[in-house]
Amino acid sequence: MLLSLIAYLSIFLFIGISVYKAYRFATMPMHGRMDLYPIPKEEGFEHGGSFYEESEWWKKPHKVSHVREITEMLKEIVFIKKLFENQRPLWWISYALHLGIYFLMCWTILLVIGVFSIPNGVAVENLNVWGSLIYYLTVLTGICGLALATLGSGALFLRRVFDNTLKKHTTPQEYFNLLLIFAALVTGIMTWGTDLSFGTAREVTGSLVTFSDFTATTLQTLNIILVGIMLIYIPISKMSHYVGKYFTFHKVLWDNDPNLKGSAISHEVKKASTFKPTTSWSAPHLKPPVAPGK
Repeated sequence: MLLSLIAYLSIFLFIGISVYKAYRFATMPMHGRMDLYPIPKEEGFEHGGSFYEESEWWKKPHKVSHVREITEMLKEIVFIKKLFENQRPLWWISYALHLGIYFLMCWTILLVIGVFSIPNGVAVENLNVWGSLIYYLTVLTGICGLALATLGSGALFLRRVFDNTLKKHTTPQEYFNLLLIFAALVTGIMTWGTDLSFGTAREVTGSLVTFSDFTATTLQTLNIILVGIMLIYIPISKMSHYVGKYFTFHKVLWDNDPNLKGSAISHEVKKASTFKPTTSWSAPHLKPPVAPGK
């Protein structure tokens, strides 16, 4: 029962904090737009140039394609496109970690589906088509996810330790982030990797889903607690960049809506100009005035 509460609480906090962060991003004052071209959403200018190059552009409709914009975002979110283009050696290990996490997300969902689709004690060859599909997909995603994510997190940690350039820009928190993920994955392999059919994992998942009591081993308990801690920690750490990617692309890099009189952008600019910083900074215009004689 306690492990079920830990599992549900960690999932609830992960989703809740992530949604709260998205809300904070969405309600922040207007940013300093970069408008990096080519901007995917601009129809007719996909290969460079801009709508603003048109004569009397302010008299013409600004045609945009949000489908193309979302497609470009997905390339970055799913495949880490920019890292692939600019840092190919680092991309391999970083993408191994991310792809492994995607597999493990699917694996977890498949375990839950399997609880209700694969009867206990039934041999694989006796399963129906749906049950067989869930069974083999669970095996595939579980093995690939654990292997890739563990390899990626371990390799990224070692790369930051031994690469002199990365070492200069790596904070203690970033080492901790990778070690936490690596620890959760290694205990996961030790816990569930002894049964590559993941029948035990499915049984434990069933107990967690239904709040049924079960006798957990020390490793199972440790892994569930570590995963719970990781899920709560991720959205409050730098690893929450998955929340900010949409806003980075949509509202910073590719937001080139015209600032016309009476437009929504004009209203946002006026609103942003009244914003007063709530934190201190070393910039001269934000330093408090010095009293005469001091």
